[in-house]
Amino acid sequence: MLLLNISTKFTLPLTDPVMIFGVLLFFILLIPILFGKINIPSIVGLIFSGVLIGPHGINLIDNTNAIELFSTIGLLYIMFIVGLELDINEFKANKNKSFIFGFLTYLVPLVVGYIACRYALDKDFLASLLIANTFATHTLVAYPIINKLGISKNKSVAVTVGATVIADTLALLALAVLMQGKEGDISVIFFVKMIGLLFLFSLFLFFLVPKISRWVFQKIESEKYITYVYILFMVFLSGFLAEVVGLEAIIGAFLVGIVLNPLIPQTSAIMHRIEFIGNSIFVPIFLISVGMLLDLGVAFTGTTTIIYASVLAVASILGKWLASEISGLLFKYTKSERFLMFGLTTSRAAATLAIALIGFRHHIIDENLFNATILLILFTCIISSFATQKAGKEIVIADNENIETKMGDFAKEKILVPIANPSHLVHHIEFALLMKDLDSPNPVHLLGVVANNEEAEMNIVNFRDKLTEVVNSASETDIDVEIITTIDDNPVNGILRTSREIMSNIVVLGWPGKIGRLQKVLGDDKVNRIITNTDKNLFICHLEKHIINHKRIVVVSPPLAEREEGFSIWLSKIIKLSQEISLPVLHIGHPFTQRVIKRQNVEAEKFSFVEFYDWSKPLSWCNNIREDDMLFLVSAHSGYISHISTLDNLPTRLEKRFVNTSKIVIYPKKNVQKFSPFRRGDKIFMP
Repeated sequence: MLLLNISTKFTLPLTDPVMIFGVLLFFILLIPILFGKINIPSIVGLIFSGVLIGPHGINLIDNTNAIELFSTIGLLYIMFIVGLELDINEFKANKNKSFIFGFLTYLVPLVVGYIACRYALDKDFLASLLIANTFATHTLVAYPIINKLGISKNKSVAVTVGATVIADTLALLALAVLMQGKEGDISVIFFVKMIGLLFLFSLFLFFLVPKISRWVFQKIESEKYITYVYILFMVFLSGFLAEVVGLEAIIGAFLVGIVLNPLIPQTSAIMHRIEFIGNSIFVPIFLISVGMLLDLGVAFTGTTTIIYASVLAVASILGKWLASEISGLLFKYTKSERFLMFGLTTSRAAATLAIALIGFRHHIIDENLFNATILLILFTCIISSFATQKAGKEIVIADNENIETKMGDFAKEKILVPIANPSHLVHHIEFALLMKDLDSPNPVHLLGVVANNEEAEMNIVNFRDKLTEVVNSASETDIDVEIITTIDDNPVNGILRTSREIMSNIVVLGWPGKIGRLQKVLGDDKVNRIITNTDKNLFICHLEKHIINHKRIVVVSPPLAEREEGFSIWLSKIIKLSQEISLPVLHIGHPFTQRVIKRQNVEAEKFSFVEFYDWSKPLSWCNNIREDDMLFLVSAHSGYISHISTLDNLPTRLEKRFVNTSKIVIYPKKNVQKFSPFRRGDKIFMP
């Protein structure tokens, strides 16, 4: 009986709600870890996991009512948060731009899509118009990337969000008119009824909801969870009423987000609760459910579907790109902002599927065209994720550069030295002091991260006491040293957070100890997590003796190292170190890199060069290394132009080969502007 019960539990598709929810949580937990390691946005991973476990994959989970419910909540959550986080002042200031872009991002893809379907695919008028209407709509699937990058207040985002509402509203109203036209029931009464319902909906949303919400927030302020339930109720009520008047529920969710925007501060506890629950559960399940709708098997049903999908993909991408470029040029936006508008408006999901499904059920489009639309959804979601991530990071970098020009001395060099054990890292502090830029008035920061427990305060005091001698020694060199202590359950998070808070551009780390395979699988490699999640110049040090006891500096760099943004930083530091302790420098690497070093180096007479090409045998240059050398290995972040796979395990091999030789691995600062977004992922979990 027990075995029968167990076998029933594992019958596919799963029917036990506990197991279904457990499987979903497993993928929500696993996907960001796995896809982060292979540099692909987790949004794409969640969609693909839906394809895998859905009815068109291994059929682990069917599209049940529960899945559809969570999916609907997730989609409404995205649009609600979009409205809630929108900069209302920026939105009002750019409302005309939103209308212009909304109109163009609807009309241009509509025209391009109609031409492609009518003439390239030879479809009739009604089918061409319906598919073109799916091109005009879009879903902000990639908006969580914007949220995580912290650029939701950017003017191009505000314009795009407003345009989304305009475009989706036009597309869904057009669908209603199109279906009424097919039934032959278009009349003046139809339009009067639609306008009347829209008026009543607007009256409820913009007049009644603010008054009711203010009263609720004032009367039950102490009951935080009831406040959250009320907000969730208003989101669904507004979505339902939007459907009643012939709109899509996502428009109601977005509009109620705008209405509640002034009543819910961005830093409030209720805002944190809204984002936490949505981004942890509802939004990831929505992304998985999008994948569950996709049937990749249609790609193998014949060449017709592939041809249709190719035409639709080219036309849809072209339409949205043209609309973004035309609007962005009219608004005098930067190239990155225009590309961000394109990335956000490229993805199709629920609205597109709904329109195509209606057309298929009413025999307006055939099966090949419907299957091609499904493939289009997957393709555009992937393109949208990468494009949004690329443009978003470029905007972040541009914003940071603008901030630096206004910061004066504070923008100059800041070195952070995280310390796990003060008694073991005297050499590393000495190294940081020697390479410090004397033109920068900012101190060298020594960081201690203590665990958040009952002994935290005592540990902070002990840490500062142990470093007092180091600080006193540094003061004799006229270099300011500042001790920072912070409390965090996770030392890596403490280091990453502090490096951002003080805006350091160089982080000096100690050499990592050995970790087990299980720790690697679980992502417990602390140094690797810092390498992965920071954009600072990293110097990872294993110094066997005092700096002055070395006889030579040896630098090994991969081909194209000169193309990385951090090249000039590490070169200047090696030159500074060479000057301070009067050591010659041997560079081993590609001749192109060596030419750049010769052009930039004022101390060229101290440099000697050995050309090295064969990175298939990365240790063949080791005969040049002596025990009293200070060996620098210039590595590179995965996906960047100078990265080669042999660099990934080279520090471990050097540790075994040169046990008594000082070793320093350099990871130059990341530069997200110059490389393909298809080789780079966001390591932060997103949604």
